[in-house]
Amino acid sequence: MPSFPNNNSPHCTMSHHSKGSSSRKRPARQDIQEQRRALPIASAEKKLVEEVLKNDTLVVIGETGSGKTTQLPQFLHAGGFCERGRIGITQPRRVAAVTVAARVAEEMEVDLGQEVGYSIRFEDTTSAATVIKYLTDGMLLREALLDPLLHNYSVIIVDEAHERTIHTDVLLGLLKAVQKRRKAVKQEPVTETRQFDSSKRTAISKHSENCNQARISHLKLVVMSATLDAEGFSQYFDNARTVYIQGRQYLVDILYTYQPEPDYLDAVLITIFQVHLEEKAGNVLVFLTGQEEIEAVERLLLERSVHLPVGSLKLTVAPIYAALPCNQQMQVFKTTPRGSRKVILATNIAETSVTIPGVCYVIDPGLVKARIFNPRAGVESLSVMPVSKAQALQRSGRAGRERPGKCFRLYTEDTFYKLEDASIPEIKRCNLASVVLQLKALGIDDILCFDFMDKPSSTAIRKSLEHLYILGALTDEGKLSDPLGFQMSRFPVEPLYAKAVIISCEYKCSAEMLGLVAMLSVESIFYQPRGKLEEAKAAKQRFLCADGDHITLVNVLCAYVSEVEKTGNGHVPGKGNSRWCKENFINGRSLRRALDIYRQIERYLPGMGLSTVSCVEEWMLFCRCLTAAFFLNTARRQPDGSYRAMSSGQTVFVHPSSVLFGKKPDCLIYNELVCTTRHYIRNVTRIDSAWLPELASQYFVTKLAA
Repeated sequence: MPSFPNNNSPHCTMSHHSKGSSSRKRPARQDIQEQRRALPIASAEKKLVEEVLKNDTLVVIGETGSGKTTQLPQFLHAGGFCERGRIGITQPRRVAAVTVAARVAEEMEVDLGQEVGYSIRFEDTTSAATVIKYLTDGMLLREALLDPLLHNYSVIIVDEAHERTIHTDVLLGLLKAVQKRRKAVKQEPVTETRQFDSSKRTAISKHSENCNQARISHLKLVVMSATLDAEGFSQYFDNARTVYIQGRQYLVDILYTYQPEPDYLDAVLITIFQVHLEEKAGNVLVFLTGQEEIEAVERLLLERSVHLPVGSLKLTVAPIYAALPCNQQMQVFKTTPRGSRKVILATNIAETSVTIPGVCYVIDPGLVKARIFNPRAGVESLSVMPVSKAQALQRSGRAGRERPGKCFRLYTEDTFYKLEDASIPEIKRCNLASVVLQLKALGIDDILCFDFMDKPSSTAIRKSLEHLYILGALTDEGKLSDPLGFQMSRFPVEPLYAKAVIISCEYKCSAEMLGLVAMLSVESIFYQPRGKLEEAKAAKQRFLCADGDHITLVNVLCAYVSEVEKTGNGHVPGKGNSRWCKENFINGRSLRRALDIYRQIERYLPGMGLSTVSCVEEWMLFCRCLTAAFFLNTARRQPDGSYRAMSSGQTVFVHPSSVLFGKKPDCLIYNELVCTTRHYIRNVTRIDSAWLPELASQYFVTKLAA
């Protein structure tokens, strides 16, 4: 059980934040314009507009909640920056792009999709009238495929730059280059844009119909961060000017545990109820590592909340994580009903990307889930690891946005001081295959010389080039192959999955492969509630395929689609569909999301001359296609019962959740390596090892001979 000192204990430390004035708290029911004027950034409007006018690149530092994301684009719009093009604001996460765009449209009193819109993967609510556009950083990179100079934009604002995602870092390098190119061609006609020729399935250049009228201006760039470490951004952009926006932060009490917690999820549950029963009214924000943890804690909270004392506040639970459908993510922003306390269960999406109202208490286990790539071994694993000091401070700060709050850190104070100061940028710890493929599609062939803010190791870049070459996406000269490489660059999924979808058309099983890729793109299809493990296992048997997890996942999606068609609900969550999911111990949220992804990816096929075809349960064809697509993820059984990953030589074990756990097939393919107490491979299927030299001869003839 977590043990926290009381406020008078010498072990209770206070965060060093300035206390906001009570006069600055927003009155109830004040209108939107009064709310805007109350934001910390409001007093800096004139200064910010002048700085953007004077400087091509500006770094803006402002705490989460200062108003920079919603207000700066409106300041620039009012300052006339939309006369030469749009203002684009990038976000690392889609939920931020959607929620902020909706808020700005409301503040400007326009319909969402007109003057203000957003663009995220598979969803675009913009029009010809849109002048303020919120979009994910990945979507802006995709726009650059068709318009390398981004001539539709006069200003690009890169928000949440401190998160240093792969897409953000690539975007910063690209925008730096675009700025230089636009300066060089200032006032010259824009004569070409890049389009995708569906007949040739390649990216080509095409003269703009309005090239005589099109003019190009300097691109203004604003880099915004919620952390105070601005020096790196400023230096990267040739000592760019930096502006600091004063935040509004109330005092936050930081409480640590006396001892390390052996079971942090149990500690989370106990602390939630401790806060609920002992603290004043106010919402609770809990940081967890992923969807699976969030949903497990959500179920346990709902089960146990029925036993709360009579007269206590009602407990409502609202999850938020990247894969959650947007309409469900919006629940966290709704006003908490009177007589209730809302518990928000969040991933690190809530550190800075979104500001959730009413939060007074934060519970932080101090962990985050991250992908770690070992370029020498060629292995990427998903690991739970400690947060950095910067992340811990961002998390605790969420409790002091509206009034004094408390942060319960489920680790010792000594542990905090041993944390790394800042997180390692994704570009230096993740597989770069997707990045390299996208840069190649943008016409950047010399990846080693690309101007990254933090350069990844040459080993990591070379490994990614090798990976793409083996997949057939690159030619011997390092160019995108035609058509496969160009096709792969068009799909908004990782290269391995893109190739799987493309070649599945040859194997006449593209319907099944689309289903599999969709299911692999979401988390936690099956769940096992405490006390109902045997019932959950029995339910899984209805979909189980003895060959492995991939066909089992396809079976689940097919069964769900049949159920949806039977009840006539489309894929809208109806009572019948929800009941079916509950009876089968299946995560309805994940399944609905998978069905969305299936339909969205399927839309890309016709433009590439590909079609959706079913193998009609000819599973041998499907397994051969799996082998041809995922041959890099092959493992062979060793005499001691473990497996050896053939690409890296690493010893791995089949995950206990797999259909093949304990079955010991000689050879299998897998999709994910998870590091916990062991190196586990997840989502596995048995294959015939004789297929490898046949279906991936360019790789395995040499490998098997060795």
